[in-house]
Amino acid sequence: MSNLPALETKIPALLEALEGLSIEDSLRLLAKEFEGSIAFSSSLGIEDQLITHYIFSNDIPVRVFTLDTGRLFNETYNLLNRTNSRYDKRIQVYFPKNEAVEKLLTEKGPLSFYQSLEDRKECCFIRKVEPLKRALKGVQLWVTGIRADQSDARQSLQLLEWDEGNQLIKYNPLLHWTLDEVRAAIKKDNVPYNPLHDKGFISIGCAPCTRAVREGDDFRAGRWWWEDTSKKECGLHAS
Repeated sequence: MSNLPALETKIPALLEALEGLSIEDSLRLLAKEFEGSIAFSSSLGIEDQLITHYIFSNDIPVRVFTLDTGRLFNETYNLLNRTNSRYDKRIQVYFPKNEAVEKLLTEKGPLSFYQSLEDRKECCFIRKVEPLKRALKGVQLWVTGIRADQSDARQSLQLLEWDEGNQLIKYNPLLHWTLDEVRAAIKKDNVPYNPLHDKGFISIGCAPCTRAVREGDDFRAGRWWWEDTSKKECGLHAS
């Protein structure tokens, strides 16, 4: 018999247990509660670098992984290397299935994501969503770097919530943090981060789908800029 419904019912008690705790202590508590079945997905963005710092610098037993879409900026790859070296630990890397990528590029070419929303979502599914499913196999508690002000779709998220699609609990420790607060914490602890953040890149994804934004622009303005702003999600955090 599946234990997943029972897993969902843990959320109220967990929220009570986390009340007043720092992120580090919250991660320790959750790592103990979900020993061997807790993981943090890092995009290597500035928020995720802060959470990685909390996990690695405190030796909290949380598996840290990232998705290499094959289309990342060189600066992102350099950051991955710097982070592994800084903490003398390894971020686990998941890559898309080569057969699916080969089929996509053969049939639609390397820039199909510019053609339509459906084509872009197909590319995101192959390069990000499917690898995430593999990375989350056996995971009961998924830690993310989501912040509420990153997009309208994330305003209604909770600190702990049930992810129906992945059948697990999501923990969003930075949900109510501002970007300025994240930057201040990064500076305080000298956490390595992507230098593109200092060049107008607030949200960093695949190189062909990310560009710098002007001061005051929406957080997601530099991602999939050719699309309607209400549709700017890749599917990783779909409800």
